[in-house]
Parts: sequence; structure tokens; C-alpha cells
Amino acid sequence: MASVFLYLLSLLLFPLFSSAQTYRNITLGTSLSTNDRNPYWASPSGEFSFGFYPIQDVFMLAIWYEKIAVESIIWTANGGNTVESGSKIELTSDGVLSLSTPNGTQIWKVESMDSIGATSAAMLDTGNFVLSSDESAIKWASFDIPTDTIVPTQILNPLGKLSARLTQNDYSQGRFELILQGDGNLVLYQKARPMGDNYDGYWDTATTNGSQLIFNQSGYIYLSLGSSNTSRISLTTTTQVSPTQFYHRATLDFDGVLRHYTYPKNSTGGRWRQSWSVSEYVPLNICTAFGGSALGSGVCGFNSYCKLDDNQRPQCNCPPGYTYLDSNNTFNGCKQDFLPQTCGTSDGFEMREILTTNWPTSDYGRFTSVTEDWCRQTCLDDCFCAAAVLGGGTCWLKKFPLSNGKTDATADKALIKVGKPQLVLNNRNNSCKKDRDNLILPGSILLGSSMLFNLLLISVICLAICGFRHKKQHQMRQDPPSISGMNLRSFTYKELEEATDKFKEQLGKGAFSTVYKGILESNPQSLVAVKRLESVVEGVEKEFRAEMSAIGRTNHKNLVQLLGFCDEGAHRLLVYEFMKNGSLASFLFGDSRPDWYQRIQIAFGIARGIVYLHEECSSQIIHCDIKPQNILLDDSFNVKISDFGLAKLLMSDQSRCTTDIRGTRGYVAPEWFKRMAITAKVDVYSFGIMLLEIICCRKNVERESWDENYEILSDWAYDCYVENKLHLLVENDEQAKNDGKMLERLVMTAIWCIQEDPSLRPSMKTVTQMLEGAIEVCMPPVSDPSSFISSICV
Repeated sequence: MASVFLYLLSLLLFPLFSSAQTYRNITLGTSLSTNDRNPYWASPSGEFSFGFYPIQDVFMLAIWYEKIAVESIIWTANGGNTVESGSKIELTSDGVLSLSTPNGTQIWKVESMDSIGATSAAMLDTGNFVLSSDESAIKWASFDIPTDTIVPTQILNPLGKLSARLTQNDYSQGRFELILQGDGNLVLYQKARPMGDNYDGYWDTATTNGSQLIFNQSGYIYLSLGSSNTSRISLTTTTQVSPTQFYHRATLDFDGVLRHYTYPKNSTGGRWRQSWSVSEYVPLNICTAFGGSALGSGVCGFNSYCKLDDNQRPQCNCPPGYTYLDSNNTFNGCKQDFLPQTCGTSDGFEMREILTTNWPTSDYGRFTSVTEDWCRQTCLDDCFCAAAVLGGGTCWLKKFPLSNGKTDATADKALIKVGKPQLVLNNRNNSCKKDRDNLILPGSILLGSSMLFNLLLISVICLAICGFRHKKQHQMRQDPPSISGMNLRSFTYKELEEATDKFKEQLGKGAFSTVYKGILESNPQSLVAVKRLESVVEGVEKEFRAEMSAIGRTNHKNLVQLLGFCDEGAHRLLVYEFMKNGSLASFLFGDSRPDWYQRIQIAFGIARGIVYLHEECSSQIIHCDIKPQNILLDDSFNVKISDFGLAKLLMSDQSRCTTDIRGTRGYVAPEWFKRMAITAKVDVYSFGIMLLEIICCRKNVERESWDENYEILSDWAYDCYVENKLHLLVENDEQAKNDGKMLERLVMTAIWCIQEDPSLRPSMKTVTQMLEGAIEVCMPPVSDPSSFISSICV
């Protein structure tokens, strides 16, 4: 139960705000599409927006804090489900707010609750999106049907509720709910999935006359008692920071905790870290909130146990012999790594110990005044027993699945039943040996009898291959190559020659190509970048086809969009969207140091883009040349990964490849020089080097350095980390110095990325989670991770 304060007199009157709202009317027939340049309607102050919020390559119809880059969504439509590109939201001529798919199918709508239809809509400065009539009467309001969040000036009336999302990144309905019940009690419930029925409450205010949960414009959250609003139970203290300087929100997070967050506005003058901070929360310990005879799995799912980390957030762990059901969602429970016990035998099983851990709702047997050995053997002999917990001479037997697991100081230890690994291994080896013995004789007979047939078959295949190659080469000489499966425009060489004014203005030049600025005749308002591949080496055609295959099949906000191509005779050109702010290299290494928080968001965007290439494409893409020169910035300084000319595609059933050295000196992973298998970890290494450059705003190698220890950035950064002198990396950058925890997180992540052994490097998905604080960044190995760089950068 959270600490609450009973006020007999009102400390702060709830403001009458509705009549003072500023409107910017959205008229009937107005619509938004995900393809619009600005697919949202903003409030008059620009603090809130309603529209399509991009999430990787899909969109969410939502309301969000426009001026906050992370965790800014406060309301979602359509059950928290995403929509694809080309979807549309429209205020129809009959006053219905309608969401439809690209083919016009309506998938969500809201309309007036009475016979008088809405005539306009508006995004208000409070964060409330409303439909109104000609008399300015509100016919529908997002504040009346919140999802997982409330903001200042919002009220939760009786039977109103907040529903947690499923996971941190999945906004569909989750496992927890906050309800202001009709009996006046404010209760947090765990929900049964998939039906959504509520289990027993795990936190409540124990009130019988609660009338409204109010989040007033001063930043206080309280439950008003009775109808007079003079008595209340407060969920926040009286020392809240002012909403004039901080954004506020209260969110029922996916882990079942109701948290009050604050975020400093720009007017704070840099005195506060630009991130969401937890002000207060209930319950105080979500791990211990579930107990007694509570149904459900608990916060961490079945067969797991929960403990609070240093930030008082739940951390889910699997007991010995168990692993996560989903490694990307540790709150989804754990599964056995062994075959379950059959009744009548215990030879293949043993008991593993965990200290101070319990599953209080899984009991099916209790025995007092017994020894640990008796408890251990009783569970081993009982095929219904998954674990046993000892405490004060009492033995509790636990049934499968284990539920509501937690660390528990009152429990001496838990004994987990697991399969013996050696026995499992021996059984597998014996089975394999028998299989091999049984196959030797028939295999030998088949091999001998088919040898003549195989020789004849090989001859026929060789003749067929030669004929096919000859035919293919003849066709390639006659017809220009085409690449199917991509919605790209095919340009003639003359069109692109005219678009670039005969290749007049050069934007950049690489080993195989030159990039020019251009304007297409079909769209003179939009600039394009035309990459002209030079026919100077045999590898150009290979590069062209690799880049076409890679970019043509991708669709992500952090990747440069390929608009079309030209494949005409000896001319091979690619047409991209134009990036106004150039490359990250010119942004980082210019005369003035870019903003610290802007650099952080750039690093996040690059990481997300690489995750898409590695894990979310139909064919995995290894970029092979991640560096600042290949990271471009659009009008809003959003990052776009470019130049897939050196990309290596892996089919879905492959995990590694070997090839010639690719990439740029200083960013190339060690395995390129060791003739090792090349995997996606080469991009992780390059990202780590570039992350250090983003942190320090300097190049990875500076020959003319005043100090040889400073010459190689990765060596210097590692030394600063070991010597606890990270402030030297961001000298003269007060923002970065004041954000010490984030600075340390970024540097530690970079050091993990540039480990010489690729098996020690995390995946890019893990790197993204490390950067964003979703998982803890462990201490990197103590040996210098990049010692080989000094040997190649001479």
C-alpha cells in the first residue's frame, strides 16, 4: 500500500480550465495520411500533437508531447495497434473521426454521443483531442477514454480506468489495469490474458467514497473524496515541480506500476537532465505486491522470480534450469530446459539452490519440523513437485507452473528441480551412436550401386550449366538487367543528365561513385541526390546490384530512401532522397560542437537503423561500412543510413560469410584482417568506433595530436574509462559533463561494441537496449578492447 495523506481541507483548488482553452479548429472533410510531410495536427502552443506517430516502418494513431523525443505518447487509438504506410484519418462530412487502411477499409472510428453531430475537431493545449458542435459543446474527448496515461488537468471519473500496454514497445492492451470503482475504491488489478478478466487487486486506496482521480494543473495527483472536493487522498507529495517548467504525466507502465513522471522544459536553462524522471510511484515494491492466494503469473510471468534493481524497477530472472520464453521480453516468463519428470522415477533429476526466493502462490504441500534433506528428497520423489522452499524448519512444496516469484527475506532458500545435464548428454550420444551403426551397411550399399549413375548425372548437369550460362550472357548483352520485387522508378540516362544539369554540382565522391545534386522534371520542388557509379573496375556492377537489392527492399525512417535507378548500357546510377544537412561527419567535425542531447538522439537513430538491417529485413543486411560519412541528416537532423554499395546480404538460412576486406580503415573490425567468418558483428564494431566519435566530436584517428596517448580515440577513451576520467572525453561540453550517467552508459556500450573478439560484442538490438536504458550495461572486460587498432593505423 502506498503512503497516502488525508487532507481535511483543500490544499489546492482544481482549476476551472475548460472555458479558457484555445482552439485551432479542424473542419469537416479534413484528413491526414501517413504519407503527408507532417502527418499530425498540433495544438496551438505546439506542445501536443494528434496524428500518425512513426514506429520503425509502421505508424500509431496517437497523441504525444511534440517537443519530447522519447516516451512521449500519452494516448493511442485503435486499441494500440499500429497501421501501415498509406493509412488515413479523416473528420468526415457527417462528423465521424474515421481511421482507414490504404485500401479504404475503416478500422476505427469515433462519433458524437448524441443526435447532434460534431462539426469540427481540435487538439487542445492540455493534450485533449476533442470533437465539437457549432455551439462549441464537446461531443467526444480523448480525456474521457484514457489509455495508459493521464496528464495535468485530466480527471478519471467513477468506472474510469487506465490499461497498461503489453510491453515497453507494444502498445496493445497489457496485463494490468487501474480502475476507480463504483464503490469509491481506486484499485490496481492484474488481468487474465487473453480474456481480460480481473484477478484480485494488488494495490488499492481502501476508500469507499472516492469520487474522482484528479491530476490538477499544478502537478498534483489525488483521489477526491465525496462530492465537496474538500477531502482527498494524495498520490503525490506537496513538493512537486511546477508544470510551467516541467512536463508531467502519470502512466500505468507495462510492469504494473503507476508512475508519476516529470521532464524538464527548455526554460529550465539546462539545470536538469533532459529525460523523464520518476517522481513517485505505487505500489512501492511491485515484486512483493502479489501474494496470498492471488491468481495469475505475477509481474514477471510464470516460472520466474522478481527483484528490484537499483532504480527500483522490477528485474525478472529465470531459476536454474530455466530460460526466458522470449529473450526480447523478460517479463513473459521462463520455460524448462529439460524434459519434465515422469511419475515413478527421480534418477535423472537433482535439486538446485537459490537463496531468499519464493513463489508464494504455488503451494500444494506444507510440512513442519523437517530437515532440508527430507524436503529435498520428498520433492525429488514427487513428480508433481517443481520446487521446494525452506524457512524456519518448514518445507513448502511448489507445483508447476511457479507463479508470483520474488526475492523473499523470510525464505531461507528455494530448491529447484532440474534435469541432470550429464545424463541427458549421455542419452543423446548413445542414441546417435546407434543411429550411425544402423546406417553404415545400407549406406555403403547405396553408395556403391549409385556411383555409375552419379558420374552420368554429373556429365549431364555440366552440359546444362554451360548452355544456361551461354544463353544468360546472350540475353544480358541484348537486354538491360532488371531487378524484380521493388517499387522503384526506372530513369533513362538522359533524364538524370538533365536533372543534374549535366552532373554539374558534386555533393560527394567515393571509391566507386560520385554523388550529384539534382532536380527531377516531374517534381521540381524536391531535390534528389544522384549517385553515379564509375565504370572503372569490375566490382562496379556487383556494387550496383548489391545496393539495388539492399536499399530497394528496405523501409525504415533511419535509412535513406531509394527513389529509382538507371541501368542503361554502361551507365548505372541511383536516385535517392536529398539530405539537406549533409553527413554526420561534417556535423560532428565542424567548427562548433553539436548539442549533447542531439548527439544522443543521433546515436539512438543509427542504432535502430542497423537493428532493422540486421534483424527486421526479409534478408539480413550487413552494411560493412558504417562510418560518419555514410550517415546523413535530413531537414530536422534525423539520421539516415546510406551507402549500401559495400553491403553483404545474407539469406534467412545463413548466419555468416567470408569475403574480401570491405569498409574504411579505422572502422574495420579485426576479423576482416584475420580471415575469420564475417557476421553482423562487424557493423557492431564500426558502430562502437563511431559512437565514440559522436560522444567526443572528434575523429577516431588524429595524427597531429599534441599527445600520442590521444591519437587513437578508442585507446584514449578506454584509458579514460579505466582511470575514471570520462570528463576528459567531453571537455568544454557542460551538457555532457552534467549528464554523467548517460556519458558513462554510452562509453561502456561503445567499449563493449569494439571488443576484439566478435563473440563478446552484443548484437545491435542489445546495443540499442543498452543505449536507451532498457537493460543494464555491465562492466566491460578489463583488457584493452581495441589494441589492434594501433597496429593498423600507422
